[in-house]
Amino acid sequence: MDRILIEALTVDTVIGVYDWERSIQQSLATDIRSAAATDDLRLTLDYAAICQRIQTFADAHQFALVETFAERLAEYLRTEFPINWLRLTVRKSGAVPNAVSVGLEITRGALPEATQEPSA
Repeated sequence: MDRILIEALTVDTVIGVYDWERSIQQSLATDIRSAAATDDLRLTLDYAAICQRIQTFADAHQFALVETFAERLAEYLRTEFPINWLRLTVRKSGAVPNAVSVGLEITRGALPEATQEPSA
């Protein structure tokens, strides 16, 4: 399974009491062989469309917990795009003194066994 990466996408949203900037890092898995063979964007994940949908989602929702934001965003992306596996990292800047950010990483879906990541 091949992985599509989008790193350091900044999204403004409201989580908790304040309007914070978010940095969302994603690793999305899909089979890109047919897209690579044909050079056809329609056969792979459209990065620009994914980034736009993330911004649209953030604009439309307000959650108290960054955990809720991450879980709902992961569900949304997996229903909107042909994503077999997703690793989503959400960071909240300035939430804790003396830390650049706090956040979490979630993984949803399953990679085929031949492409499983080694356990950490």
